[in-house]
Amino acid sequence: MQGGLKPDLFAAVGNTPLIRIPRLSGALGRNILGKCEHLNPGGSVKDRAAKFIIEAAERDGSLQPGGTIVEGTAGNTGIALALLGNARGYRTIIVVPDDQAPEKFELLRIFGADVRAVPVVPFADDNNYYHVARHIAGQTRGTIWADQFNNPANKEAHYRTTGPEIWEDSGGSIDAFVSAAGTGGTYAGVCAYLKERDPRVRCVLVDPLGSSLYAYIKCGTLDVEGESVIEGIGIKRITENFKGAPADDALRVEDRAAVEMAHYLLREEGLWLGGSAALNVVAAARVSKACPAGATVVTIFGDGGARAMSRLYNEQWLAENDLTPTARGLEFL
Repeated sequence: MQGGLKPDLFAAVGNTPLIRIPRLSGALGRNILGKCEHLNPGGSVKDRAAKFIIEAAERDGSLQPGGTIVEGTAGNTGIALALLGNARGYRTIIVVPDDQAPEKFELLRIFGADVRAVPVVPFADDNNYYHVARHIAGQTRGTIWADQFNNPANKEAHYRTTGPEIWEDSGGSIDAFVSAAGTGGTYAGVCAYLKERDPRVRCVLVDPLGSSLYAYIKCGTLDVEGESVIEGIGIKRITENFKGAPADDALRVEDRAAVEMAHYLLREEGLWLGGSAALNVVAAARVSKACPAGATVVTIFGDGGARAMSRLYNEQWLAENDLTPTARGLEFL
């Protein structure tokens, strides 16, 4: 049930539109479809994981009335947990690397989260935001650690909801699904479902520079090349949610192409999206070129452009990072 009365905020998560990107699709001669996860109540795909994590903790009794949810996050999962936590009367303590966009910090504070910004350090360092969150949860009574990277409720959310919605709304006519991964929950859950319905659906992992997942799929290593300014995706380790995820191929997308696509989508399609969504669309377009004419490629719009105003849509920041968009067509593909 997509429309109609919802009993609470939790019931409003999911059933987001799957839309065709018309001008891009026309130019490519293929159908590029985007799952509009930026239209969830909390504004991102992470609403699904947050909902399932909270509900799983309620069922097993680890999250009690008046309890506290602790998480380490690049922003969107924390925002989702804070908003949905408010709806159930839970506090949230959110640990965030201090290099994330200021819009995310502001939203977390507006939503009432106890925000702990920590310096950016490698995962092996105990001061990494992931370990800091784990430590806080372990030392604070009445808390749960959401652990989005390894909590199976994350992948389950997408296997049980996102994947089926994509299949139903596309009429089961999907040639490829393309998505980046961070925790791995969205990519792994959706791909697992789609492959069960039709093993011929091609699942392609897209990675920004600075992440290891491309090398892992291609070579079985965790090698890293370059770096990226795109937030919320890419990782240098294999999470429990990503383990065993189907992957027929992988490709890398450079930051400049993602920025050019973000501005193209806003200017030509009226879609105001975040960096990960723009990167996903670049990859979907490139994958589609190897598909027959008329093929359908689906990707994820992870969040909207409002959380990237100070960076992706800020002229000064773009100039400082040598990312000022110059394309007027699709030459960057």
